[in-house]
Amino acid sequence: MNDLDLDVPPGLCFGLLGPNGAGKTTLLRMIYGVTRPTAGTLHVFGIDVSRDPRAVRARLGVTLQENVLIGELTPEENLRVFGRYHLLREPELTRRTQTLLDFLDLRSHADMPVSTLSGGFQRRLAIAMSLVNEPELLVLDEPTTGLDPAVRLALWSRVRALRDAGTSVLLTTHYMDEAERLCDRVAILSEGRRVCEGRPRELIEQRLAREAVEIDCSREEGQRILDGARWPHVRSGDRLIVYTDEPARVVSRAQAGAVGVHGSLAVRPTNLEDVFLAETGTRLEERS
Repeated sequence: MNDLDLDVPPGLCFGLLGPNGAGKTTLLRMIYGVTRPTAGTLHVFGIDVSRDPRAVRARLGVTLQENVLIGELTPEENLRVFGRYHLLREPELTRRTQTLLDFLDLRSHADMPVSTLSGGFQRRLAIAMSLVNEPELLVLDEPTTGLDPAVRLALWSRVRALRDAGTSVLLTTHYMDEAERLCDRVAILSEGRRVCEGRPRELIEQRLAREAVEIDCSREEGQRILDGARWPHVRSGDRLIVYTDEPARVVSRAQAGAVGVHGSLAVRPTNLEDVFLAETGTRLEERS
């Protein structure tokens, strides 16, 4: 991290966005005490993580990018084993296990070996396990990567329910629709720095025009379209993206040069990925 300064309010779903290598996972590892900051301080629940990581972890739930499950055991058995790590005893252990099987829709597969479950069910179980200790803060590191749309929607509803019940959520994701629909606030990171922060819709409205015109064109054609105009714009490969409140003017210039015939042209509302691209010049999935 590089002079990163973040203040995450309680009771919200807060999103960390950025390309691979931006520092998101490193920050999460610092929060749950696996990586120690080399400078500065990090407080969670007002506790200095470097001084008392156990006190912080006791109040956290963490879902990593990779599921950490015992394949030979059933979902119910996995939950019970993890509950014992948190020193839960009967009858509380059974109560929480049964509640989470219902909350994450795992009841129908509760007695099957985890190794036989689909990726979606395994992801549900991973999130359920991070909730065994009824955490005040749930950390989700790319929780829906690789899942089909139906499973993603189901998990979104559970995250909303947790937030509405008072659980704070810290989320990293590469899906912009996920960030826009789940997060109350987001911070965009690049090379370990925060480049902007705010509510998703406010960032879009404050930093860019209402419409984006995407045009597949050469650099020479792009220069002709932009000639004399002051439209904010970025290039992403062979694609020119122009941000404007007057998309008809951009389209007219593009079509005058036959770009609309020989290349694709689309007009759409600006979104959160446009903000990221305009602020950093990098698409979310770029960098390794």
